[in-house]
Amino acid sequence: MTSRREPRLADASEIAAEQGLTSARITALYTERAENTVGETFPEPVGKRGRARLWDHAEVSEWFAHRSPARLAEHAPPSVPPDTLLNAAEASRYLGYKNSNQVTTYVRDHPGYFPEPDVVEEKGTAENPYRRQLWEVRTLQQWMASRPGRGRRGGTKEAPPMPKVPVDGDPDELLGASQAAALLGYKSVGSFSSSLSQGNLPLLKTTDGIAENAGRQNGRRRWTRRRILEQAAQRSKK
Repeated sequence: MTSRREPRLADASEIAAEQGLTSARITALYTERAENTVGETFPEPVGKRGRARLWDHAEVSEWFAHRSPARLAEHAPPSVPPDTLLNAAEASRYLGYKNSNQVTTYVRDHPGYFPEPDVVEEKGTAENPYRRQLWEVRTLQQWMASRPGRGRRGGTKEAPPMPKVPVDGDPDELLGASQAAALLGYKSVGSFSSSLSQGNLPLLKTTDGIAENAGRQNGRRRWTRRRILEQAAQRSKK
């Protein structure tokens, strides 16, 4: 009696290398499967290696064999100034999602996966308030370039270097997200925002101020250097 041969398993990076795409595109084909028509749905993963999804190599190869190369092309974000603010629907379109609610879904259903908004505007009335969340194009670019398990999308620029922020400055000076990220040792604002939303920076859940009369910086959260350094000291003890 012959035993059933175990299928070959492959993660996104292995599949991407064979198909001439990026691991970001492979993962996107899977996460956007609900938007595909019947017969075009990307295969479901059959296991995991650490945090990486694993697919049946033969099943995925068969799927690609029936797809048009044009349908698999990378999304190239439009050229937009990095400090432009986009709402959730605009951010979804910028990132190449057909579903304009994709960013809203990430924020609601996958805490910590998508970066925190750069600006939160309180709208509506006292009886019917609502919040308008806005992201800088710069934040979206950094997320595309560094989010876990996604690699780099074609057309995505390298994340800009973090600013140099002195630790011995005025302890009561209010600093923004990029400065806080730099003091805490993060390589991008996106990774800082993700960690903050996951509850890994409890001292920064409380803000010390909001930028006002600062042009495009209006509404952005600010923390004192003292609070940020206290958070850094807390992290170093773990």
